Amino acid sequence: MKDYNNKIVYLTGGSSGIGLATAKMLAQKGAHVAIFARRQQVLEEAIKEISACGSNADQKFYYDLLDVSIHEDVDKVLQKAVSEFGIPDVLINCAGRAKPDYFAEIPYMQFDETIKIDLYGAWNTCAFLVPLMKKRGGYIVNVSSICGFIGVFGYSDYSAAKFGVLGFSEALRSEVKPQGITVSVLCPPDTDTPGFVEENKTKPPETKAVEGTAGLMKPEEVARALIKGMGKGEFMIIPGGESKFTYVMKRLFPWLVDMVMDSQISTVQKKKAK
Repeated sequence: MKDYNNKIVYLTGGSSGIGLATAKMLAQKGAHVAIFARRQQVLEEAIKEISACGSNADQKFYYDLLDVSIHEDVDKVLQKAVSEFGIPDVLINCAGRAKPDYFAEIPYMQFDETIKIDLYGAWNTCAFLVPLMKKRGGYIVNVSSICGFIGVFGYSDYSAAKFGVLGFSEALRSEVKPQGITVSVLCPPDTDTPGFVEENKTKPPETKAVEGTAGLMKPEEVARALIKGMGKGEFMIIPGGESKFTYVMKRLFPWLVDMVMDSQISTVQKKKAK
């Protein structure tokens, strides 16, 4: 995907963070952009920012309230969007959330919500839109995480969901490729978003120690990496050199990655025990 001029792009979770940064960049490239999220005021402010990035007077912009975890709402809202805005050429599933904590402190309700938002959300939008996109092809990006290929202390529910997104996307990729639909997975590292600020409120010290060696990326950096990866048709789009290195190490030397993380966790726990 290299030419976005006059293309219709749908972004869930497009009102903030990586979704908003990506929406603004695609608007600059001439795309018609539709964003979906759960907060009315934030959506209204986001669509103004995105519209201001448009490159020509013919571009269209659209937004609607949507909770991607509710299958019936997804069908209803996307049916309305397709009728009013058109079938998307590009679908980017950015909606997600994380509330890190010790496994014993994560209630079933949180686990259920995390799975429904992060995994069911991608399934729900794809289930409605893929049959329509098959008519002319297109591009789908499902946002996973580094926690989607490496289980990180404190992210037991989130990693379960994001590993699921990766597996779902890989299977979907094989099925829709003959219909001219490309599927990619974005696996960003820690990114300076409103969601990351919320994560830090419940993050165990062991988790902070594991993450401490990694840098914090800007949403715009991740968005640029996403668009560049889409231009190459990459399945796994991993922003940042350190993240790519972690991915390779996890595949080739998983024992070494585990050893390093175990050491970092042990150091924190020994300090807590004193």
